[in-house]
Amino acid sequence: MHEIILFIVGLIVGAMNAIAGGGMLLGYPVMLAVGMNPLVANVTANLVFLPGKLSSAIGYRRFLRKMHRQYLILLLPCILGAAVGSSLLRHTSSDQFSRLIPGLILFAVLLFAFQPYIHFHLHRHISRRSRNVQTLWLIALALLPVAVYAGFFGPGFGFIMLAFLSFTSLRDVHKMNALKNIAGVSIASVDIAILFSAHLFNWPLGLSMAAGSAIGGYTGARFSQRFSSHAIRTVVIAVGLCAALYLGFRTY
Repeated sequence: MHEIILFIVGLIVGAMNAIAGGGMLLGYPVMLAVGMNPLVANVTANLVFLPGKLSSAIGYRRFLRKMHRQYLILLLPCILGAAVGSSLLRHTSSDQFSRLIPGLILFAVLLFAFQPYIHFHLHRHISRRSRNVQTLWLIALALLPVAVYAGFFGPGFGFIMLAFLSFTSLRDVHKMNALKNIAGVSIASVDIAILFSAHLFNWPLGLSMAAGSAIGGYTGARFSQRFSSHAIRTVVIAVGLCAALYLGFRTY
């Protein structure tokens, strides 16, 4: 029964990640509700991220073909940062992570909620100086600590990366989403490789959700213009806040 529930939730999570991001802010509370402890749920989420991001990237493949290869530089800090973040997670106990998780979810929800405003003010502030300082290598350097966070927890990374990509010459939101999804594939792959032997994956439930995420990610990428990202953002914020409050009361 849990496998069926998580497959359906995976469909929604994959589509949400492809369209607006923040899908695991919905998926994570469901994983906890079916009995996973917070650390196992967080590690298992990488099984959900990987096929969902990969299928989303396939859905955006025609935009990837049009993108200059110089942007692949931005994958380097994603891989290095994810390696650091997942290594930190590997040495974090379940009790320690359980105390951190309410704050991590709240941070991700606030980041998701205020991302449009953060992006607007950041872009207005930096664009005046962009002729002198805007290079892919500087953006790559700025992405490194964000990728460490992504390797440790994850939700919110995509929002920040899209904000950074707006300082490049990319102007097509679909190209940005395509590159963001490739970065997500890189991070999830590194996490799985480093955490594989830690015995923290719930493989049956994780793979059930991953199958749904793969289908939802491809569908969401293909039909992204037909969905209301505003409505999805509202649902994600509401669910995420409830999850953060519930876990906060339960933990403290």
